[in-house]
Amino acid sequence: MFSDLSQSPLSKNLQRLFWLRNIAIVAQCTLLSLAYWTIDIVIPWTELITVVTVLSFINLLTWMRLYRKWPVSHIEFFLQLLIDVLALSSLLYFSGGSTNPFISLYLLPLTIAAATLPWRYTWVMAIITIACYTLLLFNYVPLPHDHSNHLIEFALHVSGMWLAFVLSTVIIAWFVVKMSSSIRERDQDLAKAREHALRNEQIIALGTLAAGAAHELGTPLSTMAVVTRELQQEYVQDSEFQNNIRILRDQISHCKQTLTQLLAKAGQNRAEHGSELPVDEFLAQILDKWKLIRPSVRFTYQSSDTLPIPNIMDNQLLSQSILNLLNNAADASSKCIEIKSNWDNQTLHLEIIDDGEGLSAEAMQRVGEAFFSSKKPGQGFGIGLFLANANIERFGGSVRLFNLETGGACTQVILPLIG
Repeated sequence: MFSDLSQSPLSKNLQRLFWLRNIAIVAQCTLLSLAYWTIDIVIPWTELITVVTVLSFINLLTWMRLYRKWPVSHIEFFLQLLIDVLALSSLLYFSGGSTNPFISLYLLPLTIAAATLPWRYTWVMAIITIACYTLLLFNYVPLPHDHSNHLIEFALHVSGMWLAFVLSTVIIAWFVVKMSSSIRERDQDLAKAREHALRNEQIIALGTLAAGAAHELGTPLSTMAVVTRELQQEYVQDSEFQNNIRILRDQISHCKQTLTQLLAKAGQNRAEHGSELPVDEFLAQILDKWKLIRPSVRFTYQSSDTLPIPNIMDNQLLSQSILNLLNNAADASSKCIEIKSNWDNQTLHLEIIDDGEGLSAEAMQRVGEAFFSSKKPGQGFGIGLFLANANIERFGGSVRLFNLETGGACTQVILPLIG
């Protein structure tokens, strides 16, 4: 019936409330009909029928609202429950108030609120239902009965019902809210665990592909090394050709060395790289290596130079992750990159600021996803930032990207230090 509706939990709960209210309206009509035709009793029939009619009209509006696309908010769902409380209060007012045996139905909207809404709404609902019950102790249209011979006992009975209701309300509000909070926390933990498992699967897949690519590239690189050596020996007299061949052989040697290191370090874990290094030396090594990799990039570096200088874990994966972030900023920047670092005894704060166009709305939502890149096709694979974020989080740190009001974007890295 409502297949086109949003599948959010509150939308589903409003659908359930709509059907529950339909059941309540049918039950109310049935009880009023039985009382009218089988029990010789004088009660305000017009007022009772009016309340049921108004509630039916409101439920019709709710049915029309369920076909709308806008999401159901907490306050809207709370107001829907409040309508049921007011309708119940009106029916009870015209049919004996606190002496009516259906007075305990106040617990139903309270339980629904406790199970579906934040705790603030639950306690507000508890206060409202207790207030309505309390008012119905003193203000109501009494049912035609005679308790003159047992007036004290009947008053004690009604007072006991009120006290039992108050205690039940407080217990339900406290217990169900705690239970719902625990369920929500469990769902959040499960979602995080699924997210971590998916990310680990992606990292394993990337590592497997990288290892396979390293093995496959080893043979053609060896062939290229042999061919270039033979060419160098064949064209001994051509100095310019010899210089170009030397550059080519150096590049091939560098590629082979990189692949060898990749395979050698693929199985090493964090514990095998447990050496420590002063944080200023750690950053200086990264920046020196970055200068060799990207000699054309212009950047400025500012450091707090806070003494004493703490240590940081000197890990190849951690260094490479920061290099990936620097390369991303260099790709986005048009002129110059600002790099700022400051630290205390426990935490390193590193900021990488570029003067590019900033992050688009889609990039802000999907940044850090595997294989997502905002670069032009062929210029990025979408794994650098993903792996950098995953590795930095493994070491207890975090990465945050955001746009600056003055233009450009900032990559903020926070890493734990060893005091």
